[in-house]
Amino acid sequence: MSNARYVAALSLYKVTNEAAYSNLVLNSMLEEHGLSLEDKALCTAIFYGTLDRMVTVDFYIKKLIKTPLKKIKPFTLAVLRTAVYQIKYLSKIPNSAAVDEAVKIIKKSKESFNASFVNAVLRNLIRTDISLPNGNSIYDISVAYSCPEWIVSALIKDYGTEFTKQFLNNALMPPPIFIRVNTLKTNANELTETLKKQNVTAFMTDFNNTLVLESGGSVEDIKAYKDGLFFVQDISCQMAVGMLDIKENSRLLDLCAAPGGKSFSAAMYATMGEIISCDLYSQRVNLIKSGAERLSVKNIKTAVADATVKDNTLGLFDRIICDVPCSGLGVIRRKPDIKYKPKNSFEELAEIQRNILENAAGYLKSGGKLLYSTCTLNKAENKENVDAFLEKHTDFTLEKEETFSFLTNNSDGFYAAVLVKK
Repeated sequence: MSNARYVAALSLYKVTNEAAYSNLVLNSMLEEHGLSLEDKALCTAIFYGTLDRMVTVDFYIKKLIKTPLKKIKPFTLAVLRTAVYQIKYLSKIPNSAAVDEAVKIIKKSKESFNASFVNAVLRNLIRTDISLPNGNSIYDISVAYSCPEWIVSALIKDYGTEFTKQFLNNALMPPPIFIRVNTLKTNANELTETLKKQNVTAFMTDFNNTLVLESGGSVEDIKAYKDGLFFVQDISCQMAVGMLDIKENSRLLDLCAAPGGKSFSAAMYATMGEIISCDLYSQRVNLIKSGAERLSVKNIKTAVADATVKDNTLGLFDRIICDVPCSGLGVIRRKPDIKYKPKNSFEELAEIQRNILENAAGYLKSGGKLLYSTCTLNKAENKENVDAFLEKHTDFTLEKEETFSFLTNNSDGFYAAVLVKK
């Protein structure tokens, strides 16, 4: 029964019922079930598309049944969701195929008793004209742009209704793939030509040494990637590291470094300097090591370290990157499962972020610069933390701060502030 629709539904079941990470689940499932390239593409489109649109998909289902969603058997609900997504959003798939395949999958599962239920719901969906709400209430925006109400509310509070709608609409679009040129090995023009010879199209962006890939498929399969000529990193991260004004001989500390992108970007500037890249877990530190080896970056040293605890053996630094753990609401177009984490799972983040920032400040030399950044737009994790820090530490000043979004070269949602120690 290993077909694209089955694997997509099973993957969705695992994400929604086992709190698994979407990318890890899908990669594992694709490998386990041995799908063809064509089926892999279809499975990926259905899986991520359903996750992207799940609030809206659930709206359609609720309009057609009297049973609360939480009372529907979990695998049946996963199959229903993926089928509704196909019917409403994948125009190239005939409705009959979406219905028939969903029923077949249920019939072969432990929830086979729900086959007629699934068939009835989906056929009713095809016959029924259901309009999405188009107002400006939190509920209307939540359904129309497929985002939980608490996130909609937080975004409106910080940025207003129109920005929120535009941001959430952009979050439903395919994200661009930005790459940073490894200037230790090549330059932007040479890399563009090299990629072209490998049947990969790349375009220059407004930010130096940053390209955007047009070609599909796995980046890891591109020869230029294997040869270490570039690494994948959103343009917002690259611009944030650029704000830090890293000198060639800088001594730099990256406190929450894994998987290593910001350390690698820093290495393009600090070619003669020393970079210490830390993370809390050894397996994540290994990601930094392997990335540095692929890129032939020689001046990165790695360490397992708790970013909230001072390690006096590290000494002082000219530059510090403090990219703290966050709610990730700025990258929901890349990781849609973030939207469905419970609100209370983020409640302790601000305190952790403040503790990391406090600890990071203790490593900075006088005259040094610290980059505080997050991949979320939530001001409680961003500006409010920075303002509270500056109020407490009068020996620091705010040199610059930026909030990046789709309005900035179609970047992810990202915040960056550069603090200078007097």
